[in-house]
Amino acid sequence: MALTITEDCINCGACEPVCPNNAIYEGGAAWRFSDKTNLSGSVSTPNGNSFDADAEQNAVSDDFYFIVTDKCTECKGFHDEPQCVSECPVDCIIVDENNKEDETQLLAKKSWMHG
Repeated sequence: MALTITEDCINCGACEPVCPNNAIYEGGAAWRFSDKTNLSGSVSTPNGNSFDADAEQNAVSDDFYFIVTDKCTECKGFHDEPQCVSECPVDCIIVDENNKEDETQLLAKKSWMHG
């Protein structure tokens, strides 16, 4: 499953630098699939959505840090556990029940982004 940041976030930013997929952004920040990945140009996500990897996408939240679901792999293939969860001082990063993925899907997403 992808992770999500709840409204309990205190905007400390501890989670952002530890994400190996660059899936975490400050509230209000535009983001790109190409940010710190091997993606560029026209791409299709493992779940079938098509995007321009270099195009700016709108912030998921304007008020607090957010995780881009299509970039989150729960650190599978990089670490034994999600790094953002262990760094969060207020435990506001939780499993996103609306985006259920198994380990195979998460590893496929990692491979898609990083080759």
